[in-house]
Amino acid sequence: MGSGIAAAIRVAGALALAAIAWAAPGAAGAQDTKIKFQLDWRFEGNAAPYLLAKARGYFAQEKLDVEIDAGSGSGNAVNRVASGAYQMGFADLASLIEFVGNNPTAPNKPVAVMMVYDATPAAVFALKKSGIRKPADLQGRKMGAPVFDAGRRAFPIFVKANHLDASKIAWTAMDPPLRETMLLRGDVDAITGFYFTSLLNLNRGGAKDEDIEVMPYAQFGVDLYSNAIIVSEPFLKEKPEAVRGFLRALTTGLRDTLADPDASIRYVKERDPLIDEALEKRRMRLTITSAIATPITRAEGVGDVKPQRLASMVDQVSEAFALKNPVKPEQVWNGSYLPPRADRMIVPK
Repeated sequence: MGSGIAAAIRVAGALALAAIAWAAPGAAGAQDTKIKFQLDWRFEGNAAPYLLAKARGYFAQEKLDVEIDAGSGSGNAVNRVASGAYQMGFADLASLIEFVGNNPTAPNKPVAVMMVYDATPAAVFALKKSGIRKPADLQGRKMGAPVFDAGRRAFPIFVKANHLDASKIAWTAMDPPLRETMLLRGDVDAITGFYFTSLLNLNRGGAKDEDIEVMPYAQFGVDLYSNAIIVSEPFLKEKPEAVRGFLRALTTGLRDTLADPDASIRYVKERDPLIDEALEKRRMRLTITSAIATPITRAEGVGDVKPQRLASMVDQVSEAFALKNPVKPEQVWNGSYLPPRADRMIVPK
């Protein structure tokens, strides 16, 4: 009898201790995997899918504690993931190819695991009053862009695709906030930039859509992938299920954003109350139409790449960027962590 009571007391005590431990502050998320995620740019409309996924609890459902930070360019996003400061990030694939090609001995070479921008949103912009209507009209003109701008870095590919003479095109470098201003002032004849960034900046500067000539790279022979989710090499090896869970949650966030782009901007507004909601709604819609909702993603789902197209991009970027070492597609891409294709069929028809 006494031993039975003692055993009961021991069991009750163990249960009580377990209950106390479970109820301790912060213990509910103690097993959640922490992920620091680096965006490529500021909290603007196109950051909505990530902020929405966090706000609606999609990451939490995957036992992930995700911290989302604003960025300052794809190159910096790659560097921060490579340094180990961030486990995952969002960056232009060309920047990742460049890093791998120029840093063969780096202990941590990030890898892309989900393609978000199936088509590059890079484009050439000019004012119609300049008389520039097609790529050949850029010969003998002055172009401008920040030195690290994705469109400027990939411009040699645009030149080759459109049979231009690069020696007949002069370049002027400037800080990002001055790019569209210098075009509007006539300091340069054309600029490169992402479609959903430069077009809206030109609008804010007073130029109407009908005053602007836009030459999207994707419509002028430049078949490049653009921004993807990247992961640090050690984190991918140590936490493969966390990576899979992140991609599942983000796919759901993308699904919601594509279904109702305007509604998704409320989550950007929550993160940065100073944004212009109307402007950012348009930015998100432009991002979708120029980079996410392509014929390929409508037919085959978001997230994956085609091997031949990826290999061609690696070759083109390696040549355009004059990389120090050759890069193989498998060094920069691993699609094995993606959700099933059926779950990625989220682009509205």
